[in-house]
Amino acid sequence: MGMQLLAFLLLTCMVATMVQGQGTRVGFYSSSCPRVESIVRTTVETHFRSNPTIAPGLLRMHFHDCFVHGCDASILIDGANSEKTAGPNLPLRGFEVIDDAKSKLEAACPGVVSCADILALAARDSVVLTRGPTWPVPTGRRDGRVSLASDTANLPGFTDSIDVQKQKFAALGLNTQDLVTLVGGHTIGATACQFFRYRLYNFSGNGADPSIDPAFVPQLQALCPQNGDASKRIALDTGSSNTFDSTFFSNLRNGRGILESDQKLWTDATTRTFVQRFLGIRGLLGLTFNVEFARSMVKMSNIGVKTGSNGEIRKICTAIN
Repeated sequence: MGMQLLAFLLLTCMVATMVQGQGTRVGFYSSSCPRVESIVRTTVETHFRSNPTIAPGLLRMHFHDCFVHGCDASILIDGANSEKTAGPNLPLRGFEVIDDAKSKLEAACPGVVSCADILALAARDSVVLTRGPTWPVPTGRRDGRVSLASDTANLPGFTDSIDVQKQKFAALGLNTQDLVTLVGGHTIGATACQFFRYRLYNFSGNGADPSIDPAFVPQLQALCPQNGDASKRIALDTGSSNTFDSTFFSNLRNGRGILESDQKLWTDATTRTFVQRFLGIRGLLGLTFNVEFARSMVKMSNIGVKTGSNGEIRKICTAIN
């Protein structure tokens, strides 16, 4: 408990330093809606108890939101051509959790809490519920008014090379360590066979992807037959998909990354360094994944934030006012 408290205090100091000049701050709603964090937390907990898959869903949703127009809840808007209709966002889940939390907050303090802040808080609470770290979430974001499927083209993709991944992250002010750390969020959740099955059969015209552990290939083929259900979901972190921990990186080291883009974090020397540090191997100075993940999440959550008179506080999260 003492170590957890120390880590939280360190994170609090880091957050205070990182958000200077960003327009967000920890405790933004301390006077206007003091119960905001407890309302979001209990809402997420209630949904999580009946459906644990909402935890990785909310974490991914926050990530996908921040990478398009910044962290402004544009991912939540309904519409024929909105972001949530784009291919990379179709597998997302947990929208009903944000809607539920928003409804409760509108009853408690109407017109005060943005959907963007609800999503940032819910992502943190989802990590905590899966035994991951907690951290102080800076708030004060406002909601965006634009949501277009065509704007999702720069979301990281499952076939992206490391160079492309780096470019996409760097364009938003995130460095290589942030890349490896945030992809580590795949320690919880699952993906569909359609996003990696090509690695198992006739990959580049030569059997399975050679970066996959040969002993692991038959297991994956049994889970995702060549002509089987493309929508069947498979754990991203084999053996530990419900717990937020560092085994995701152990799996990469052992050739058991599910997505091609994930496994490349190990096969590329520039990103392997950070994977090794999270694992504390090869004599390198170890990085604490939990602490670094919290730091990178705060950094990501301040991408392109709208504050002050910019943006709005939506009455419902699925539509602009």
